[in-house]
Amino acid sequence: MFVRYRFPGRRLFDAMIDLPFALPTAVAGIALTALYGPNGWLGQWLEAAGIKVAYTPLGITVALVFIGLPFVVRVVQPVLAEVETELEEAAATLGAGRWQTVRRVVLPALWPAVLAGFALSFARGVGEYGSVIFIAGNIPQVSEIAPLLITIKLEEFDYTGATAIAAAMLLLSFALLLVINTLQARIARGERRGGG
Repeated sequence: MFVRYRFPGRRLFDAMIDLPFALPTAVAGIALTALYGPNGWLGQWLEAAGIKVAYTPLGITVALVFIGLPFVVRVVQPVLAEVETELEEAAATLGAGRWQTVRRVVLPALWPAVLAGFALSFARGVGEYGSVIFIAGNIPQVSEIAPLLITIKLEEFDYTGATAIAAAMLLLSFALLLVINTLQARIARGERRGGG
């Protein structure tokens, strides 16, 4: 929306997307905990509705989305700006509804960029510590995060356990990046076949 349309506050909105890049990770974690904690600005209303964010896996997800969203937006933004509006107008002229136009014209062009943005976001999130540790609370079997488990294992001189967790994180990251790169290659091959 903010790529193609002008509206009041657009520059502020655009700058806010980059906020996770500028904030130290610990500050981001403390701010998220202050917002979503039981007495936080948003947390008190969410808890009244029966939704607990802080110190739960949902809180970890919120933190990872917060720090990962700029990667996806900044990769997708230039691609979306280059998608020809004439194609969307042609689809609408031929009777396609708004959802059909998005699904069949816009999303195929964006899909490789979305995958690349997700890969960058995931790569950042796998080892994220500062922004997640505060909102996670490190409750055993509920909201423990792998980087903290590695630190705990190292403090206990359990180098084998720390290495095992690190190796699992590495394999997971590698497998996901391999899948994303394979999908991007298939999409690119399909576009070359369709275009040529």
